[in-house]
Amino acid sequence: MKPSRPGGPRQLAQRLRSAEGRSVASQRWLARQLNDPYVRAAREQGWRSRAAFKLIELDQRFHLLKRGARVVDLGAAPGGWTQVALRAAGPQGVVVALDLLPMDPIPGAIVLQGDFQEDEVERRVREALAGDADLVLSDMAPNTTGHAATDHLRIMALAELALDFAIKVLAPGGGFVAKVFQGGSEKAMLAALRRHFAQVRHAKPPASRKESAELYVVATGFRPG
Repeated sequence: MKPSRPGGPRQLAQRLRSAEGRSVASQRWLARQLNDPYVRAAREQGWRSRAAFKLIELDQRFHLLKRGARVVDLGAAPGGWTQVALRAAGPQGVVVALDLLPMDPIPGAIVLQGDFQEDEVERRVREALAGDADLVLSDMAPNTTGHAATDHLRIMALAELALDFAIKVLAPGGGFVAKVFQGGSEKAMLAALRRHFAQVRHAKPPASRKESAELYVVATGFRPG
Protein backbone atom coordinates (compact mmCIF):
# COMPACT_ATOMS: atom_id res chain seq x y z
CA MET A 1 0.00 0.00 0.00
CA LYS A 2 1.77 3.12 -1.21
CA PRO A 3 -0.61 6.09 -1.36
CA SER A 4 0.73 9.38 -2.62
CA ARG A 5 2.51 11.59 -0.12
CA PRO A 6 1.58 15.25 0.29
CA GLY A 7 3.39 17.90 -1.70
CA GLY A 8 6.58 19.57 -0.54
CA PRO A 9 7.05 22.74 1.49
CA ARG A 10 7.34 25.00 -1.57
CA GLN A 11 3.59 24.93 -2.17
CA LEU A 12 2.23 28.44 -2.18
CA ALA A 13 0.34 29.53 0.91
CA GLN A 14 -3.33 30.28 0.56
CA ARG A 15 -5.04 33.16 2.29
CA LEU A 16 -8.48 33.40 3.73
CA ARG A 17 -10.71 35.44 1.48
CA SER A 18 -12.28 37.19 4.39
CA ALA A 19 -11.56 37.32 8.09
CA GLU A 20 -14.67 39.32 8.86
CA GLY A 21 -16.67 37.93 11.77
CA ARG A 22 -14.08 35.31 12.70
CA SER A 23 -12.15 35.13 15.96
CA VAL A 24 -8.35 35.24 15.84
CA ALA A 25 -8.21 31.57 16.87
CA SER A 26 -10.69 30.65 14.11
CA GLN A 27 -8.67 32.59 11.53
CA ARG A 28 -5.48 30.80 12.55
CA TRP A 29 -7.15 27.39 12.41
CA LEU A 30 -8.62 28.03 8.97
CA ALA A 31 -5.35 29.40 7.62
CA ARG A 32 -3.51 26.35 8.94
CA GLN A 33 -6.03 24.04 7.29
CA LEU A 34 -5.76 25.85 3.96
CA ASN A 35 -1.96 25.73 4.01
CA ASP A 36 -1.61 22.15 5.27
CA PRO A 37 -0.37 19.82 2.48
CA TYR A 38 -1.78 16.79 4.34
CA VAL A 39 -5.27 18.32 4.38
CA ARG A 40 -5.09 18.90 0.62
CA ALA A 41 -3.65 15.44 -0.04
CA ALA A 42 -6.37 13.79 2.07
CA ARG A 43 -9.04 15.60 0.08
CA GLU A 44 -7.44 14.69 -3.25
CA GLN A 45 -6.95 11.01 -2.34
CA GLY A 46 -10.33 10.50 -0.72
CA TRP A 47 -9.24 10.07 2.89
CA ARG A 48 -11.75 11.35 5.43
CA SER A 49 -9.08 13.11 7.49
CA ARG A 50 -5.42 14.09 7.36
CA ALA A 51 -4.93 11.65 10.25
CA ALA A 52 -4.99 8.85 7.66
CA PHE A 53 -1.40 9.74 6.79
CA LYS A 54 -0.31 9.23 10.41
CA LEU A 55 -1.39 5.59 10.28
CA ILE A 56 0.07 5.17 6.80
CA GLU A 57 3.43 6.45 8.07
CA LEU A 58 3.31 4.33 11.22
CA ASP A 59 2.53 1.28 9.11
CA GLN A 60 5.39 2.01 6.73
CA ARG A 61 7.76 2.11 9.69
CA PHE A 62 6.40 -0.73 11.84
CA HIS A 63 4.54 -2.96 9.32
CA LEU A 64 1.39 -3.14 11.42
CA LEU A 65 -1.30 -3.79 8.81
CA LYS A 66 -1.52 -7.18 7.13
CA ARG A 67 -3.71 -8.65 4.42
CA GLY A 68 -6.62 -10.55 5.93
CA ALA A 69 -6.15 -8.96 9.37
CA ARG A 70 -8.89 -8.35 11.92
CA VAL A 71 -8.62 -4.73 13.06
CA VAL A 72 -10.50 -2.67 15.66
CA ASP A 73 -10.40 1.13 15.32
CA LEU A 74 -11.45 2.80 18.59
CA GLY A 75 -12.69 6.38 18.45
CA ALA A 76 -12.83 5.93 14.70
CA ALA A 77 -14.82 8.99 13.53
CA PRO A 78 -14.58 10.46 10.97
CA GLY A 79 -12.97 7.31 9.61
CA GLY A 80 -9.54 8.09 8.16
CA TRP A 81 -7.77 5.32 10.07
CA THR A 82 -10.59 2.90 9.26
CA GLN A 83 -10.13 3.60 5.55
CA VAL A 84 -6.39 2.93 5.74
CA ALA A 85 -6.88 -0.29 7.73
CA LEU A 86 -9.58 -1.46 5.32
CA ARG A 87 -7.42 -0.89 2.27
CA ALA A 88 -4.51 -2.78 3.85
CA ALA A 89 -6.55 -5.69 5.21
CA GLY A 90 -8.28 -6.27 1.91
CA PRO A 91 -11.51 -8.19 1.25
CA GLN A 92 -10.46 -11.13 3.42
CA GLY A 93 -9.89 -8.89 6.44
CA VAL A 94 -12.34 -7.50 8.99
CA VAL A 95 -12.24 -3.87 10.13
CA VAL A 96 -14.51 -2.78 12.97
CA ALA A 97 -14.84 0.97 13.53
CA LEU A 98 -16.24 2.06 16.88
CA ASP A 99 -17.06 5.54 18.15
CA LEU A 100 -19.35 7.23 20.66
CA LEU A 101 -20.52 9.51 17.86
CA PRO A 102 -22.51 8.54 14.77
CA MET A 103 -20.22 7.85 11.81
CA ASP A 104 -21.04 7.69 8.12
CA PRO A 105 -20.76 4.18 6.69
CA ILE A 106 -17.53 3.08 5.02
CA PRO A 107 -18.11 0.35 2.43
CA GLY A 108 -16.43 -2.83 3.61
CA ALA A 109 -16.04 -1.78 7.25
CA ILE A 110 -18.32 -2.66 10.16
CA VAL A 111 -19.25 0.63 11.82
CA LEU A 112 -20.57 0.47 15.39
CA GLN A 113 -21.64 3.20 17.79
CA GLY A 114 -21.08 2.87 21.52
CA ASP A 115 -18.67 2.96 24.45
CA PHE A 116 -16.02 0.24 24.26
CA GLN A 117 -15.94 0.09 28.09
CA GLU A 118 -19.45 -1.38 28.14
CA ASP A 119 -19.78 -5.17 28.14
CA GLU A 120 -22.52 -5.15 25.52
CA VAL A 121 -20.41 -3.05 23.14
CA GLU A 122 -17.44 -5.34 23.67
CA ARG A 123 -19.69 -8.28 22.83
CA ARG A 124 -20.81 -6.58 19.61
CA VAL A 125 -17.21 -5.93 18.61
CA ARG A 126 -16.23 -9.55 19.25
CA GLU A 127 -19.23 -10.75 17.28
CA ALA A 128 -18.32 -8.49 14.36
CA LEU A 129 -14.70 -9.68 14.40
CA ALA A 130 -15.71 -13.35 14.45
CA GLY A 131 -12.41 -14.08 16.17
CA ASP A 132 -9.61 -12.35 18.05
CA ALA A 133 -8.23 -9.05 16.75
CA ASP A 134 -4.81 -8.82 15.13
CA LEU A 135 -4.54 -5.07 15.74
CA VAL A 136 -6.27 -2.54 17.98
CA LEU A 137 -5.94 1.13 17.02
CA SER A 138 -6.76 4.18 19.10
CA ASP A 139 -6.34 7.73 17.80
CA MET A 140 -8.60 8.98 20.59
CA ALA A 141 -7.82 12.26 22.32
CA PRO A 142 -9.78 14.27 24.90
CA ASN A 143 -10.71 17.88 24.44
CA THR A 144 -7.61 19.82 25.43
CA THR A 145 -7.65 22.39 28.23
CA GLY A 146 -4.39 24.13 27.39
CA HIS A 147 -2.97 22.95 30.71
CA ALA A 148 -0.24 20.49 29.75
CA ALA A 149 -0.33 18.37 32.91
CA THR A 150 -4.12 18.02 32.82
CA ASP A 151 -4.17 17.20 29.11
CA HIS A 152 -1.44 14.58 29.60
CA LEU A 153 -3.41 12.88 32.38
CA ARG A 154 -6.59 12.85 30.30
CA ILE A 155 -5.05 11.32 27.20
CA MET A 156 -3.14 8.77 29.26
CA ALA A 157 -6.41 7.72 30.90
CA LEU A 158 -7.92 7.13 27.43
CA ALA A 159 -4.85 5.22 26.27
CA GLU A 160 -4.95 3.01 29.36
CA LEU A 161 -8.62 2.20 28.77
CA ALA A 162 -7.84 1.36 25.15
CA LEU A 163 -5.01 -0.91 26.31
CA ASP A 164 -7.33 -2.71 28.75
CA PHE A 165 -9.73 -3.34 25.86
CA ALA A 166 -6.93 -4.50 23.56
CA ILE A 167 -5.70 -7.03 26.12
CA LYS A 168 -9.20 -8.55 26.15
CA VAL A 169 -9.63 -8.91 22.39
CA LEU A 170 -6.16 -9.37 20.84
CA ALA A 171 -4.88 -12.61 19.40
CA PRO A 172 -1.40 -13.82 20.39
CA GLY A 173 1.19 -11.86 18.41
CA GLY A 174 -1.22 -8.97 17.85
CA GLY A 175 -0.46 -5.26 17.95
CA PHE A 176 -1.69 -2.11 19.66
CA VAL A 177 -1.33 1.56 18.67
CA ALA A 178 -2.54 4.46 20.80
CA LYS A 179 -2.11 8.21 20.89
CA VAL A 180 -0.37 9.66 23.94
CA PHE A 181 1.22 13.06 24.54
CA GLN A 182 4.92 13.88 24.66
CA GLY A 183 6.35 12.57 27.86
CA GLY A 184 5.34 9.16 26.50
CA SER A 185 3.56 6.49 28.45
CA GLU A 186 3.36 6.61 32.24
CA LYS A 187 5.25 3.99 34.28
CA ALA A 188 2.14 1.94 35.07
CA MET A 189 1.08 1.81 31.43
CA LEU A 190 4.61 1.04 30.25
CA ALA A 191 4.80 -1.81 32.75
CA ALA A 192 1.55 -3.26 31.42
CA LEU A 193 2.68 -2.83 27.82
CA ARG A 194 6.01 -4.53 28.46
CA ARG A 195 4.30 -7.34 30.34
CA HIS A 196 1.92 -8.07 27.49
CA PHE A 197 3.94 -7.18 24.37
CA ALA A 198 7.32 -8.29 23.07
CA GLN A 199 8.25 -4.82 21.81
CA VAL A 200 7.08 -1.34 22.84
CA ARG A 201 8.14 1.82 21.02
CA HIS A 202 7.13 5.47 20.75
CA ALA A 203 6.93 7.35 17.45
CA LYS A 204 5.87 10.71 16.07
CA PRO A 205 4.92 10.27 12.39
CA PRO A 206 5.81 13.10 9.98
CA ALA A 207 2.09 13.86 9.50
CA SER A 208 1.83 14.92 13.15
CA ARG A 209 2.11 18.68 13.27
CA LYS A 210 5.42 19.85 14.74
CA GLU A 211 3.67 22.02 17.31
CA SER A 212 1.46 19.12 18.44
CA ALA A 213 2.37 17.27 21.63
CA GLU A 214 0.93 14.02 20.27
CA LEU A 215 2.99 10.87 20.15
CA TYR A 216 2.04 7.25 19.47
CA VAL A 217 2.86 4.15 21.45
CA VAL A 218 3.32 1.12 19.18
CA ALA A 219 3.27 -2.30 20.84
CA THR A 220 3.72 -5.54 18.93
CA GLY A 221 3.96 -9.24 19.74
CA PHE A 222 1.02 -9.56 22.14
CA ARG A 223 1.44 -12.12 24.92
CA PRO A 224 -1.84 -13.09 26.65
CA GLY A 225 -1.99 -13.71 30.37
